[in-house]
Amino acid sequence: MSKSRVLVYSTMYCGFCRRAEDLLRRAGIAFETIDVTGDVRARAALVERAGGRRTVPVIFVDGEPIGGYQELAARVCAGELKHLTAAA
Repeated sequence: MSKSRVLVYSTMYCGFCRRAEDLLRRAGIAFETIDVTGDVRARAALVERAGGRRTVPVIFVDGEPIGGYQELAARVCAGELKHLTAAA
């Protein structure tokens, strides 16, 4: 299990995954990435944890899936993840 409060499931070829990671970096939020590219077991674990969702990115905050890039961007913009920044 990850020790990070924010976890991003992604693939190498996913543009929205890179955007999510970049947004987290710019917001000062530490995160861990799990690359499911070609990893059948990791992809199956993602689908199970995300309630059947098969697309990436899937972002988890404190163990709960919040959605993909758009949902992450909305939460960052609304200030809902400020408690996760290094300055908090």
